[in-house]
Amino acid sequence: MKEPPGKTPAERLAQPFLRFLHTAASGGILLLIGAVLALAWANGPWGDSYVEVWKKTFLSFEFAGISIRHPLYWWINDALMVIFFFVVGLEIKREVLLGELSSARQAALPIAAAIGGMLVPASLYALLNQGGTGESGWGVPMATDIAFAVGILSLLGRRVPLALKVFLLALAIADDIGAVLVIAIFYTGDIAREGLLVIVAAFGYMVLLNRLHVRSPILYLAGGLVMWFGFVKSGIHPTAGGVLAAIAIPARQRIDIDDFLSISKDALGELEEDRNRGSDVLPSRIQRQALSRLDRATDQVELPIRRLEGALHPWVSYLIMPLFAFANAGVRIEAGLGAVFSHPVTLGIVLGLVVGKPVGIFLLSWIAVRLRLARLPSGVTWRSIIGAGCLAGIGFTMSIFIASLAFGGEQELLDKAKIAILAASLVSGLLGAGAILVSAGGAGGSRSSG
Repeated sequence: MKEPPGKTPAERLAQPFLRFLHTAASGGILLLIGAVLALAWANGPWGDSYVEVWKKTFLSFEFAGISIRHPLYWWINDALMVIFFFVVGLEIKREVLLGELSSARQAALPIAAAIGGMLVPASLYALLNQGGTGESGWGVPMATDIAFAVGILSLLGRRVPLALKVFLLALAIADDIGAVLVIAIFYTGDIAREGLLVIVAAFGYMVLLNRLHVRSPILYLAGGLVMWFGFVKSGIHPTAGGVLAAIAIPARQRIDIDDFLSISKDALGELEEDRNRGSDVLPSRIQRQALSRLDRATDQVELPIRRLEGALHPWVSYLIMPLFAFANAGVRIEAGLGAVFSHPVTLGIVLGLVVGKPVGIFLLSWIAVRLRLARLPSGVTWRSIIGAGCLAGIGFTMSIFIASLAFGGEQELLDKAKIAILAASLVSGLLGAGAILVSAGGAGGSRSSG
């Protein structure tokens, strides 16, 4: 068998970096680096410039008589984060159609856990902030950061059962569905009719492309950009448009595996036959035609949602989310943290994420199993469910995002919320990792199949 060509010096030098990027935890690590750099900047000698750069540096966009002018902070939160929510929407659609949420039996446990993990934290926060200035922040402790939670599980390695990783991923995706609904319904201002008409027209265009079996990403991108503009003008937060656009992306193959194998065998046979005739220096016309057939068959057998998810996921994990953390996590930490953590907003978020998440996830999971609506996956114990519940308390990206919507006009409350989110996410990560390690260490833990 012919060996593949050796790596160039540049490729060998890049190998350590590429290996890092291919680890499941790498996105969470870059996210953490972005947050640490933001905190260092905001609390360093040039702390005042943090706000100046992100909130007082404006960027304008003009096209066909349409002008949009906003600070850099807005372009990250209302434009780049739309791509993040688009990928979230693709993940949700894939799980609902093909994955752990595709059947009622499979979906029952993670959905029940996600509901508990949203209701209990929100209730704890609401009890502490009812009638207060921070009342609108009840959605902040409901969120789970997939990158950090799954990243920590990956760092724990083979000691974590695969079924637990699948459960946490399905739980986080169900949690994302709840977070998107909360943002769209409760954190949206007055709706402008003209923008809403643009949204409906753009979504209808994308659905029509889907029905006509059009698979060109450029045509869907055009519809998505128009939809984003409609959301900007409507008053509904544009990130909801990312999820809506994902719904319109095709999720079916044009050909099945058997057809793909048949086309591939024919094309490879043509390649070999033409090469045997001596055309092996450069691709001949026949070879180019065979390669073109292979290329079309590869495109038609692949699921468009998987292809887009695979193409965009590195950009989201390694650029957009760390940049979001860099632009949002920078909060000045003044003296008197005791007063900060005794504030109802801070206390509500910390208790919601650190206590409410694991309690709600465990409680609703236990009820679902006891009522025989669901069963624990093989190898997953109730102790590991508690550990996963603690990891789900890492709100970070989603929590900061919702806080920016809830307290956008009140900087003091927003700063308190960010401090609470950072502290609670750190504590939840440590508690979750510890609980899962104890569970994996053979301590037992009762398991029930319902």
